[in-house]
Amino acid sequence: MDYYSCDVLVIGGGGAALRAAIAVWETNPDLKVILATKGVLGKSGVTATACSDRMAFHATLPHTPPGGAEAWRYHAEDIYRLGGLVSDWDLAVTLAREAEAAFNYLDALGVPFVKDGGRARQFVTDGSEYPRACYTGPMTAIHIEEALLKRLRQLPVQVLNFTMAARLITSQGRVIGALALDTRRRDDPVAALKVIAAKTVILATGGAGQVYRTNVFPAGMTGDGYALAYHAGAELVNMEFIQIGLASLKTKLNCSGSMLRALPRLVNDRGEEFLGHYFQPGTPPRVILNLLFRKGASWPVTYEHPTHIIDVAVYREIAAGRRVYLDYQQNPAGFCWEELAADNRQRYLSEVVNGSGAGERGTSPLNRLREINPDTIKWLKERGLDLAAGHLVEVAPCIQHFQGGVKIRQAGATGVRGLYAIGEVAGGQHGANRPGGNALLDGQVFGRLAGEAAAREAAGLPTVDVPAAAIENFIARLQGWLAGGDIAAGELRQHLQLLMNRAASVVRTEAGLKGGLEQLARLQSLSQAVDAHGLAYALENDNMMLVAEMILRAALARDESRGPHLRFANEEDCTPVARRDPEWQRYLVIRRTEGRMTLTARHPVQQ
Repeated sequence: MDYYSCDVLVIGGGGAALRAAIAVWETNPDLKVILATKGVLGKSGVTATACSDRMAFHATLPHTPPGGAEAWRYHAEDIYRLGGLVSDWDLAVTLAREAEAAFNYLDALGVPFVKDGGRARQFVTDGSEYPRACYTGPMTAIHIEEALLKRLRQLPVQVLNFTMAARLITSQGRVIGALALDTRRRDDPVAALKVIAAKTVILATGGAGQVYRTNVFPAGMTGDGYALAYHAGAELVNMEFIQIGLASLKTKLNCSGSMLRALPRLVNDRGEEFLGHYFQPGTPPRVILNLLFRKGASWPVTYEHPTHIIDVAVYREIAAGRRVYLDYQQNPAGFCWEELAADNRQRYLSEVVNGSGAGERGTSPLNRLREINPDTIKWLKERGLDLAAGHLVEVAPCIQHFQGGVKIRQAGATGVRGLYAIGEVAGGQHGANRPGGNALLDGQVFGRLAGEAAAREAAGLPTVDVPAAAIENFIARLQGWLAGGDIAAGELRQHLQLLMNRAASVVRTEAGLKGGLEQLARLQSLSQAVDAHGLAYALENDNMMLVAEMILRAALARDESRGPHLRFANEEDCTPVARRDPEWQRYLVIRRTEGRMTLTARHPVQQ
């Protein structure tokens, strides 16, 4: 096996991990830093691969309305309010206050933000009162990853590719290192094992989208960080709140923003425009059209906005065995440009970049999309979806971001000494929802702060060897999987993903969540056998089942609707149960207590 030792271990390879590793070195160049990533740095993970029609990085800059030295407070209030008052106010303050510095750092690294007269161009995203969203285009995240990676390669940071962190090792309540697997070694636990002694550890492993069958996450996003922290004794929070939005099943492009503001037809595989079936009988077409347009500005499913009926409609069509498409060739039934509300028309006109004139605008959704976002048409064509040739975009409600995660305090510190969590693996900085553009911001702000804090802490600590007993016990566990079992690892994963799609997606009911927990318990009782996917894949399954249990238990406990957590009295209802304030202005904290998962409702840090 391979043995490593360092001052700070960063686990992950996305924008948050890169920013943290850079911050460690910039704080103290004498420290040894190891960055361990499950894939290949710069080519795997979310930041390196994510695209949307216009991906945003949120920041209050000197020219951002309403202006003034305290303008960042409006951003903090948006984060806290949109989060449904179940996040920590002081973390929202940190995000908003540090946003300008995070933007300036990336700008100095050469991220090609779109600018007017030297100032970043900004637009309004969902949940925001003022335009704060900076962008480069569809590939903002990828451009950020590239700039940070270029900076990291100038530094003496040791990168371990193909390295999956499997267990954090603790001693007397402090993290002292990790056990990891070489993902290329599929059937030899000893040869695959990597032992990494570390004085401090920063988790930046991202979310757990692969727990669900329909998601926009790349392979490997299996909730490893949530499981690592849970087993190490850390708390997790807000695991029931998961951003779900319509996305292309073929390309995983989030079909948000302009994709919906172009007002395509939503049709099923019978060619039916089905949205009207989910509204009250006699609802005028203009009501549905305006709601569809607004879905392009408040597009992830959320209880607080009436557009969630569109997500429910699509979910129910798919649950009934039908497929759903966006059709850009024909106008939806009853379409009339003048029927759009004045503020929606104004929003559309403010985004025109390729004006074709009012006449062509009214003829088809494709012409409208050409006006407001021609880059998306090109992007889709390059990936086999030619809208101009009449191709339909098959969509489904897809898992897109985990709002909760490992509970952090300032600088990303967790309840375990020496352990930090940043980016999507962290929780508490976001509540039920988050403003668009805050995900990229989050990783940069807390990446820097955690890197600086971990560097300061590590500088005063001795290195502690990883105990031999921990290594031997872990190897024995992996060898047990190789001996065979009740179910092949690949089959187990398919069952788990389908279970979560049914029980804890857009529509959640008490009966469905309880049934999901019962099915999950049966899966957990089976011993899995390592198949052709290898050891790391089987370990991912263990992590995914643990995260699935967290989601199901938290969703069952929260018997109200809030943010993307829609609770229904029964499967047939189209209207979710009400949000309950102030009773449920609390978050659910998950932790391991005497070997069992426990949930506790707790009041967050309030404004």
